[in-house]
Amino acid sequence: EVQLVESGGGLVQAGGSLRLSCAASGLTFDRYAIGWFRQAPGKEREGVSCISSSDGSTYYPDSVKGRFTISSDNAKNTVYLQMNNLKPEDTAVYYCGVPLYNYWGQGTQVTVSA
Repeated sequence: EVQLVESGGGLVQAGGSLRLSCAASGLTFDRYAIGWFRQAPGKEREGVSCISSSDGSTYYPDSVKGRFTISSDNAKNTVYLQMNNLKPEDTAVYYCGVPLYNYWGQGTQVTVSA
């Protein structure tokens, strides 16, 4: 059984930082591209970063580029999302996932106050 467990969310003031973690089990981590996604109330889920665990290549949309950094520790089967200079519009539930196989975590709430 595949499990993805996120942690590290919380309440932070604008300009602050948070580091999210996603611990994976039940899959061979270095064979998948895994990403972070977020969903704000009333909005669709959107991707905010992705990393290929085989070669470490990454992707970020313009909305978070330069502020968010994704990384992975294959030995720990864990993916991280370092979020700096957070803005109120970053407020959402953040999920890690492997969309190709419909693997998703339960999400962790990130709230950024103005």
